[in-house]
Amino acid sequence: MVKWGRVILFLVIVGLLGTLITTTTTRVADEITLGLDLQGGFEILYVVEPLESNQQVDIELLKATARMVEKRINIGGVAEPVIETELPNRLRVKIASQEADQDKLRELIGKPAVLTFRDEQGNILLRGSDLAPGGAGVGFDELRRPVVTLKISDPKKLEQVSRENLHKHMAIYLDENMMTNPVIQNVITGGSAQISGDYTQESAQELADLLNSGAMPAKLVEKQVTSVGASLGKLALEKTINAGYVGAALIFVFMLLVYRLPGLVANIMLATFTYVSIVVLHWMDATLTLPGIAGFILSVGMAVDANIITYERIQEEIRSGKTILSAFRAGERRSLITILDGHITTLIATGVLFYFGTSSIQGFAVVLAMTLIVGLLTNVLGSRLLLGLLVRANLIRKPSWFGVKESDIGEL
Repeated sequence: MVKWGRVILFLVIVGLLGTLITTTTTRVADEITLGLDLQGGFEILYVVEPLESNQQVDIELLKATARMVEKRINIGGVAEPVIETELPNRLRVKIASQEADQDKLRELIGKPAVLTFRDEQGNILLRGSDLAPGGAGVGFDELRRPVVTLKISDPKKLEQVSRENLHKHMAIYLDENMMTNPVIQNVITGGSAQISGDYTQESAQELADLLNSGAMPAKLVEKQVTSVGASLGKLALEKTINAGYVGAALIFVFMLLVYRLPGLVANIMLATFTYVSIVVLHWMDATLTLPGIAGFILSVGMAVDANIITYERIQEEIRSGKTILSAFRAGERRSLITILDGHITTLIATGVLFYFGTSSIQGFAVVLAMTLIVGLLTNVLGSRLLLGLLVRANLIRKPSWFGVKESDIGEL
């Protein structure tokens, strides 16, 4: 007797999945951040070197330098840069944008931005660290020309320095470039100073932001710059998507021809697997790159393999003479250990790749690990749930629905 309740539940689940996938996939996919190899942009590799002989390059210095680099990039008007630390002494900066001024950003990042006030003998009187938090700003001189205003955190210190150097030059340097060299006419009591020069309001604001961000805690040596054009990235993405469509179509046809009804269930869950993976990638706020897509494609193969292992076991049990329900129970039970072994060993490999690999390898490992877990949920648990509903509903009774010929039963 057919249990129509199970059949209706199967149809409801499939209907809900189909509705969810068709109505939200495009929106979610469009919100995923693309890496520079897909979107276009540039990548800069820096070697971090100590500023002083007694300074050591460790993970804390790398992190502090990475934070400062991000501030510099934000000053350049670029949002959400990807900055990766690579032991023992490297930083990899990725800018996925074609609108960013590469030369300007490289100059901003590479500039130490050490502010010093010096006397006529070159002795340092004040440093950038003496600035008040957010103490650099933009003002105008008496001719309405933009200047950079400075506010010292301890006005008494500036007052003492100005008194000791009254009627003498006190130059303001940024790194080793003299920005201005005024003569101190009066004792400065308000804790304020200014840098004048041939500034536009935009360049004055940029310098003020640079000073407020602070000096770079280490020296950055540029080792490699890689640029990817927007058209090249777009072409790579289009080819990858087209290859995915062709591969998915071939897989769907193969599963239907060889495994019939289980193949249909597998195709439904493969589509669900793809959708859930995209959603999780979006939730992770991850950046999708070509290595990441490679990890996803590999996990699709693992997901298909999980279904094939289960269905081959079920076919073997049917050929041995068992009923459809008994064959289904035995097949799913005996195939589970094999599937778990394959996934666990692959997850171990992804852990090794993530720990020892560089940024692109780590991206591959993260996407592969995430999709393997999603594959276990959809193509192992999900496929068994849907197929189990149909089998236990007594709707499917002929071995041919599982790709088994009547003449093959009992031969094993």
